[in-house]
Amino acid sequence: MDHAFYEMPDGRRIAYRHTPGSGPALVFLPGYMSDMAGGKATALFDWAREQGRACLLLDYSGCGESDGEFAEGTLSRWRDEVLELVEARTEGNIVLVGSSMGGWLMLLAGLKLVSRLAGMVGIAAAPDFTDWGYDAEQKAKLAAGETVFQENLYGTEPTPTHPAFWQDGEEQRLLDREIPLDCPVRLLHGQLDHDVPPAISLKLAQMLRSVDVQITLVKGAGHRLSRDGDVALLLRTVAAIA
Repeated sequence: MDHAFYEMPDGRRIAYRHTPGSGPALVFLPGYMSDMAGGKATALFDWAREQGRACLLLDYSGCGESDGEFAEGTLSRWRDEVLELVEARTEGNIVLVGSSMGGWLMLLAGLKLVSRLAGMVGIAAAPDFTDWGYDAEQKAKLAAGETVFQENLYGTEPTPTHPAFWQDGEEQRLLDREIPLDCPVRLLHGQLDHDVPPAISLKLAQMLRSVDVQITLVKGAGHRLSRDGDVALLLRTVAAIA
């Protein structure tokens, strides 16, 4: 896969893919422990290139082809990487497309990019999952500086949550107040999503200030929304909002 690197101020290199074209530019934000080589990111990039649309993909530090250690990753760190890449590689208005944790980052980055936001598309968006995604025992361990491991339904190794990520996430929670974003928002969510309950998208829609928010619940779909029909829905949704 063709990719380039952007050097952050501290020297770490962030891998990205960019195709130029008309706007608004599409910016895809992967989920937790995911990267720009995933099926939805690749499908969006290929579609954008075919349509002559500008599109930007990236790997957060510690993920995919980017420099860094995953254990050092936090929402704040990854949000700042997104903002740097958007500033350096896109022009004009943008549409942020966030998958799972990327849906939380989509909101955090969007709050810094308000004047450029043409829209947002969440795919099983998971804002505030450091709150609702862990039980009291796990939170106590994380607060004490321990790494917590959870069952990984998509791989052989358990999924780690490191204390720095959890602590930063708790400081970045959004669902307890109005989210001052006014752009069109589309939220796609599988009805059988056992990782991020569909109720999270309902809560997010309620807390967004925008009056143009639509939720699409997909019957029979789980968290990944990666079936052919799910990807086709994503591309139709992006085309309609952008």
